[in-house]
Parts: sequence; structure tokens; C-alpha cells
Amino acid sequence: MVQVRRRYGTMTGLDHIGLGVSDMETSLAFFAGLGFEDVAFDYQGPLPGLSVVTGHDATEARVVMVRSANPTVLGRASIKLVQITNRVQAPQPAGFAWGELGICEVCIHVHGQAAFYHDLVARGHTGIMEPNEADLPPYETHCGLSYVVDPDDAKIELIEWSTLENGWPVSDGPQGVNHVAFGCTDLQRTQTFYQSLGFTGKLFESEGFFEPMHPWFAPRTPPRQQMMLLTSPYGGGLEPVQHFPPSPDMRGDWGHFGTFEFAIGARSLESAIEHLTHLGIRTLDEPANIDLGDGASWRYVYFQDPDNLYVCVSEVRA
Repeated sequence: MVQVRRRYGTMTGLDHIGLGVSDMETSLAFFAGLGFEDVAFDYQGPLPGLSVVTGHDATEARVVMVRSANPTVLGRASIKLVQITNRVQAPQPAGFAWGELGICEVCIHVHGQAAFYHDLVARGHTGIMEPNEADLPPYETHCGLSYVVDPDDAKIELIEWSTLENGWPVSDGPQGVNHVAFGCTDLQRTQTFYQSLGFTGKLFESEGFFEPMHPWFAPRTPPRQQMMLLTSPYGGGLEPVQHFPPSPDMRGDWGHFGTFEFAIGARSLESAIEHLTHLGIRTLDEPANIDLGDGASWRYVYFQDPDNLYVCVSEVRA
């Protein structure tokens, strides 16, 4: 029998974004209001396989994975909420704006995002960017976007790719995580790296200044930003960002409040590790296997990308 290597080690695009939270019940209620009402699992206990990424011998936490109750192809990824229980959780790095080294945001696709934004603000949530629209090169893909923050000041982008969803029979409201944005120091190097992990499409690439973000950088001078959105046929996308001149490192500690990591999904963790090894990418610590009960499991391992950002590979069977 001829064996055919599965390309990308059964990796399935962006699986989830990790957020550190100070009060799990408050955060669960907030994200339920953004459509994340499907709880894949709710686990509390030790988290093995994190000594390298955390710098601590032991980490214990409550971890809740929430998925959209109304997912579409434009919002296929999830959110992982983490509340550390065996030590004081680190704050979000001081002065964090957007696009520095670190995880910038959670981006949720919303049909009717402008109306949804105004409804959230009317219900008492904090808006930090009013809705605006743009046609993005090179395909002039039209999108609208706005921003709110979660209870721990994580930036939540509400985006609507109106060109892509045109003609789809979808109802108004959120549809799940569309992409994660993160800072890098060499955009082309980052693109090449993540293409090898299955992010082979590119929705847009742009460069310049985005004035609505300028207040976030005060008192710093807002940088020029170059960014692109890399897509996977199987899951959510990645939006790497490079600043000119370079901005401060805002990665912070693993599990800090706000956005702190993202995970690439895997149908088989072993095949994913085999693919990483084939590419010369070393995994950190031993792969973790958490029994969630009733036959469900959560397995993961970490590696570092070209900017030493810790990235999780996650296999959830729940």
C-alpha cells in the first residue's frame, strides 16, 4: 500500500484564541452576548506541558472553550477563556495598542456589524472604534469594522466581509472568530512560515497608517503598519502585522489578562507534530493530554514561530 503524506499534518487553520480573564462568569456572559453560547468544555485543574511557555513548574486554571452558536465559513474559530488559579494572573502589558509583538485582538465576523456594534454600546459595553468601511487591496474586498473591549480590556474587532458574504442566506449577528491579529518583525518571513502550516490563501495586503487606531498609541507616535490576512481552507485566518519603526514587545506572560495566544487546530496531534518536525520546528515540553470525561479529550503542544511567539497546536474531541 502506498502511503501519502497528509499535507500540513492535518492542521486545520486557526482553531481558537486564548484570553486571560479575571472573572470567568462575567466573561462567559459577555461572550455569550457575542454569540459564543456553545460550551465545548469547562475544565478546572492542572495544565501540563506549559513549563517552558509559562516559566512556572506548575500551572492550574479554569479553562472554558466556547464556540459560536451560529458559525459560518467566515467565523469558524473559537475562544478559550483562561483563569489561572494557582498564582496571581499577570496584567495586560502596559501601553499595549495594536500590532506590537503579541496578540492584538479577537476578530469576530458579524452580519450587520455596524448595527450590532451600536446595540452592544447601547447595552453598556465599551466601544473603542466606531464603525467604518474600506476596500482592501489587492482585490478591493469590501469590509466594515468596529471595536469593543471585553471585561478585561481585550480588543474585540467586529468585522463584516460584505463582498465575501454577498448572496449568502445568513441571519444578522455574530458568526464566530474570523481571524487573530498578531505583531511580527518581518512580515514576509512570517508569511512563508505560516504558509508551511496550511495558511496558503491571502485575502488582502495593505500598508500605511490607520487613523482610527491612532488614539490607542498615545503618547507614542502611531507607526506605519504593513499587514496581510492569511487564510486556511479549514479554519480561521491569521493577520500578521509589522510596524515601522518597530514598536515595543507586548507579548507579556502566558495567561495574562486579555489576548495572549492563538492555537492552530489539528485533527491528529501526532500528525501535526510529525509535520512540524519535518519542517525543523521543535515542539516545547511534552504533548499534554487532558481527559474531559465521557470520552472527550483536549490535547495540545506548543512551538515558537520566527519571532519566538508561543503558538499552540490543539486537538479537541468534545
